[in-house]
Formats: sequence, C-alpha cells, structure tokens
Amino acid sequence: MVRQQDLFVSGVGGYKTYRIPALVVSTQGTVLAFCEGRKDGVADSGDIDILVRRSFDQGRTWEGPRVVVAGAGDTAGNPAPVVDRRTGTIFLLFCRNNSDGPEPLILTGEAPRTVWLTKSEDDGATWSEPVELTSSVKRPGWTWYATGPGHGLQLKSGRLLIPCDHAVGPESAPVQSPYFSHVIYSDDAGATWEIGGVIGPGTNECTLVELEDVAYINCRGMLEGHRERAYAYSYDEGVTFTPVAWDQVLTEPQCQASLLKVTLREKPYVLFSNPASTRREKLTIKISKDDCRSWEPGILIYPGPSAYSDLCSLDDGPILCFYERGHQNPYEFLTLATIDTEELLG
Repeated sequence: MVRQQDLFVSGVGGYKTYRIPALVVSTQGTVLAFCEGRKDGVADSGDIDILVRRSFDQGRTWEGPRVVVAGAGDTAGNPAPVVDRRTGTIFLLFCRNNSDGPEPLILTGEAPRTVWLTKSEDDGATWSEPVELTSSVKRPGWTWYATGPGHGLQLKSGRLLIPCDHAVGPESAPVQSPYFSHVIYSDDAGATWEIGGVIGPGTNECTLVELEDVAYINCRGMLEGHRERAYAYSYDEGVTFTPVAWDQVLTEPQCQASLLKVTLREKPYVLFSNPASTRREKLTIKISKDDCRSWEPGILIYPGPSAYSDLCSLDDGPILCFYERGHQNPYEFLTLATIDTEELLG
C-alpha cells in the first residue's frame, strides 16, 4: 500500500510555492522534511526560506512548519541534510544568493552564490547560527554552486559526504556543458569541510549511496541529446571518481533524483526515485539487487506531473518518498508517500 500525504501546499502558509524536498531520519527516529518556501512565486531566486516539518511517529502526523534559515529578502535554498550517527547531530548545508542575482548572472560571475552550514543538536528543535563554508568548498573560477538537494551520506568510516554541483565561468567552460557534479566531505564531525571528487562535464545535481566497497554517485545529465542518468564510482571514499558513464535504463527529463540503500527481507537493495520519463511526470521508485548494475521497474508513485524527490527508510518500517507533484504542473504540492516494503518488492 502507498499512502499519500501533502505536507506543503503551494499558496498556503505565506508562500506561493514550496519546492526542493529533502528528507532524513534522526538517531532518535524523528523524520525531518525540509524544503524551500518561495514567497514570490515558482522562480529559483527571490525571497526564499528553508523550512522543516518533523514527525515523531514514522511520518503519520507532523508538527507545523518552522523556518530553519530565513532568506531575509534574498534566497536561502538547496537544503542538503545529513545525520551524524555517532553524535546525533543533524547538519544542514545550503546555499545563498541575492534575490536579484539569479542563476544566469551567477553563471557569468556577475552575482554571488555562497555555501553555508547550520546544525541541530536537539533533534531539529533548534538550529545554530549559520556559518559560511564558501572559501573551503568552492574553488576560484566556480560560479554557480548547489548543495544537494536531498540527503547526504555518512560512510561506514564515519566520513560525511554531501553531493553538490557547480559550474565554471565562461572563460573555462567546456563546449558541451559548464556544469559538473562534485562532493564535499568532513572527517571531523562537521567541524571542517573539503572538496572531494569532481565528475563531468555535463553532470549536475547528484545523489550518493555506499555499496559494499565503493561509493556510487548518480547524476542529472546536462548534455544535449542525453535523456539518461550519469554515474561514477569512488574507491577512496569520495576523494576521486571514475570517468562518467551513462545508464540507458534510467531515463529522465534532466531532473534531480534520489538514492537509498536498504535491507529488505534480509537482503541489500538500492532504491532510485525520479520522474521516469523524458518529461517531469511519472515519479517512480526503481530497485537494484546488484549494486546499481541493473534496475527493476519497481513501483509508480504518482503518474502525473512530478519532479524532485528524496528517499529515507525507517527501522523495521516503511520507505518514505518526499516529492514534488501536481495536477497542472509538478510544483503544486510537496507530498510524502509512505510505501510498504512488501508493496515495493511486489
């Protein structure tokens, strides 16, 4: 059974649009659903806050929305949360830009885009004053920058990894695409962050999962004529990645996606959610039983207009998929789908 619950409805609560879902489960079992609250409309820039709702009963009921980061007239967005399982701290990485400095101006270096971090040590009830990370995680010559969006990853070693993407300035941009995926990581419980491997050109928003002996990154493709996902592997915990390959099974309309590794029926699986179409529609969760080498059809979550999504799992409970959907366009609701594992496996 798939249960659908709208957590954010565009036009309700003081925001014209809610977008960019991100989802994590704390060490206490609290589910945190983050998003952007866009006051002015659907545009990616403007007066935008980062919001969160919390659930203490596996996503059945929810606290009201609260502001984690206020845009204060400008843009705070691209929420990328990760939970440190050793300490219980929830880190939220995000980006800022001026409300009148949209992506086209950022790409050419005419407007700034910065990288920030806030954290919660009380299960998401309160959040620290944000600190800027730009000088540590953004190289000179990089213009556009995006954290996530979607959850980060903690490796078995304890390293924290955040999937990101960036663009290089016009003077050094490759002919085919200025966009690259990359990761940033922390080995000291979030105190400091470094740039890891870079993947591309022609890649963009990305998502991570740790397989048996390797980290796997799956990326939105940004090359002309490509309507499938890009991917690569890291054998050194995200410091470097193999050259880009393209997965012909994972069709997409150039959109964000999410990965999640789970154990079901005592066997490991990797789940992948995205709009399984050349348009932003048909939000689907596919399943891999062989560490992302092949994919089974899985389950259709929503047949209509749909876009960004994020996945999480609950101990001995269902799979949660927090995603964008609508009737006329994909940005009318942010909806939580609760999926019974037996339904997922068929």
